[in-house]
This record gives sequence, structure tokens and C-alpha cells, in this order.
Amino acid sequence: MMAPVASELGIELRVLAESPEVCAAAVVPHSPVGDYTDLTALREFSRGVDVVTFDHEHVPTEHLRALLTDGVAVHPGPGALIHAQDKIAMRRAVDRLGLPNPRWAAVSSPAELHSFGEEAGWPVVLKTPRGGYDGKGVMLVEAHEVDSADVADWFRRAQDAGWTDGALLAEEKVEFSRELSALVARRPSGQIAAWEVAESIQVNSVCDEVIVPAPGLPEETAKAASDAARRIAEELDVTGVMAAELFETPGRGPGFLVNELAMRPHNSGHWTQDGSVTSQFEQHLRAVLDLPLGSTDRVAPVSVMKNFLGGSNPNLFAAYPSVMAEFPRAKIHTYGKSVREGRKVGHVNVTGSHDEVESLRRIARGAAEGIRDYPTREWD
Repeated sequence: MMAPVASELGIELRVLAESPEVCAAAVVPHSPVGDYTDLTALREFSRGVDVVTFDHEHVPTEHLRALLTDGVAVHPGPGALIHAQDKIAMRRAVDRLGLPNPRWAAVSSPAELHSFGEEAGWPVVLKTPRGGYDGKGVMLVEAHEVDSADVADWFRRAQDAGWTDGALLAEEKVEFSRELSALVARRPSGQIAAWEVAESIQVNSVCDEVIVPAPGLPEETAKAASDAARRIAEELDVTGVMAAELFETPGRGPGFLVNELAMRPHNSGHWTQDGSVTSQFEQHLRAVLDLPLGSTDRVAPVSVMKNFLGGSNPNLFAAYPSVMAEFPRAKIHTYGKSVREGRKVGHVNVTGSHDEVESLRRIARGAAEGIRDYPTREWD
């Protein structure tokens, strides 16, 4: 999704692809195949480029430090990226910055987990500090389950993998009203730009729908959330786009708690393709190249983004005539991925006025479901 705006700006992209079949290789001519955990492959790939950046956070930080030593510009740098890679490092940084965290602890044994649960209350959310996303690497633990085989296996994994102190992350189960996302971008010279805070609706721990601006969000909460994301980006020296995923907690602290950080264009920012003067994909390219950032103003009062996952329709394009005819306001974005049950394969954006929010949601949902379920969907 960076390729079209890169082409418009005359920027040449190169992608280190996992295989020749990955979707990025279809739109980026220079896409050598390589393993991002192989330092030799990274060094070869980085030769002659101006900037190395990421579409996920899993590149080993020691490899990124080696590239920096070689004189390669890496954005975001490993000192920032570690806070998106390691949830314990992120929690410590949020505490250090005085921003609102859930109660948490790094626990290295069932006994430490039990002690935390007795203090914070049961059930406890147990997380792998690295590698988890979209609900993966997350376990809800009751007091009687602390000594279970599943929990013991997770502690063995933490120690074998050498994660931070061989520990897992334990967090209180937060009572929240909804999830929010504060999206910002920062360039190396320090300029920061923020989009309006979004409501992010999750289904089965996967982002399903995003509404911007977050409906009914108190102005003071929106400002505090955006200020927190800006401060994180500045204090951690983040470069590029960053999403601060938040829990809205009315009556607690500033009205939100920090959930996780993502240092890359993020699913909660896909609405910016059609709803903002500058999309997150263009902004990320501007930021990592240290170009002046674009306007984050909305082009319409409200934007709705709806993801669609792989379902019964293996040929997404077959649905286009019906879906486009029924939902002409829907902007469809598919990723070129092979269709697999439950896999994110595209999203729909719709923009409109404040009094159309529910109508926009119906349009986005109808278009997404029409593509996913074609030809079994019953058309109105």
C-alpha cells in the first residue's frame, strides 16, 4: 500500500520478500527473496538504499544495530523499535514517562504469577512479551489455572527463548468501554503530526472496524490520548508512523490506558487512504526520508474502515461487479494475498457526514461481507 504513493513521489521501493509469491512482490519490481533474520541477507539488501524501514516489528534489533554500524539509515531505529517488539520493555517505558498503564508485572514463575493475581485480582491476562499479535500470545488465567500445564509450557517457552529476564508479562484484566487508536508520525528531525483519535472495534481479537473521529469521545480524553502518543514518539525517538493502541477507561486516570504500540503503518490507520489529506502510507515514507510531513486533516467529517477476512469466496474479484454496483460509495482495497479462512485480505473505506455514521457502517459492512461471501450472500 506504500507502492502507489511512492510512485507518485518518484521514490523507488525495494522489498525484502519472504518468497516470490508475497503480495508486495507483485507491485514492487525490485523484491529480492531473503530472510529478515539473516544478517548477511539484510546487509546485502541494504546495500545502496537510502533508508531501511519495516512492515512488521520482528527484525532482530541486534541486526539493526549492525546495519547502523555499517552506516545504513534505519527508521525506526532499534532503540525505539524494541518497545513494539517487547511488551515488557514497552510497559517499563510507559511507566517511566508517567503515562497511564494497567497494573502489570514481569513474572518468571507460577508463584510470581499467583502473587500478582492476588494483588491485581483474578483473572489475570498473561502475555508472551514477544511475537504476539491479533490475540495470539495472550492467555486469560484464573487462580486455579496458575499451575496448569499450559501456563507451565509458556514459562518454559519464555526461558528457552531468552525473552526479557526469561519472564512473561502479567497484566490486570482491564474494564474498558472500548478500544481507541492514537496514530502519529514523526520524522528524524523532530516534526510530529497526529491524526484524530479513532475507535477500533475488535472481533475475536482482530481489528474489525474503525470509526474516525471516535464517536462521543470527550474532547479532553481525545487531546490527552493524542498528547500521550506524541510524547511516546518524541521520548522514545520513534521515526515513521506509530499507533498507540488504548483502552478507554471513563473515570480512571485521563480516561484511557496504554495497551500496545505499533511502529509502522497500522490497521487502525487504513481509513487515512480515503479519509485524510495525507494517508499513513505516504506519511510513513515522508517521515523515514525526513521530508516535511503532510496534513492530517480529514477530507470528510467521518470515515469508517471495515476489514474483511478470508471466507467462502476464493475469488475476491468475482464479487466486484455486484459489490461495486450496490455500494458505489465504498472504496475497496484488497491486498493480493491468497484467500485463507480468517486471514486479513482487504478492507473497505467509506466517508460521509456526522449524521450518516450508522449508514456508513452499513455500507462498509455490506461491501466487505459481499466480497467475503460472494456468491452465497443474498443481495437486497
